[in-house]
Amino acid sequence: MAHFAILDNLNKVTQVVVVNNNAITDGEGVEQEQLGVNLLTGIYGSGNYKQTSIHSSFRKNYAGIGFTYDSTKDAFIASQPYLSWVLNEDTYKYEAPTAYPDDGKAYIWNEDTTNWTEVV
Repeated sequence: MAHFAILDNLNKVTQVVVVNNNAITDGEGVEQEQLGVNLLTGIYGSGNYKQTSIHSSFRKNYAGIGFTYDSTKDAFIASQPYLSWVLNEDTYKYEAPTAYPDDGKAYIWNEDTTNWTEVV
């Protein structure tokens, strides 16, 4: 199955829908995003539709509701979870300024200290 993000006028994902692979496969057996866009336009009307990959094999991340589609980077990007977190330009995922501890314990992010706090 193919997945498509429906975007609002600010390129925010409002919905992710599933489209049968047969609907986006051309006569030569090649998947074509535009065929999915045409199908969704027929169902939902004119709009902004972008194919997304559940395996993140293109457009960097699988689209989720609230994500933004950056057309310059051709990437779906989640909202920044904390002001101190920065966007990794390779993965297009936000990362904490301090790595998550690797000691087998559970932690939550503490924005006040910009560090991980152990869950006890």
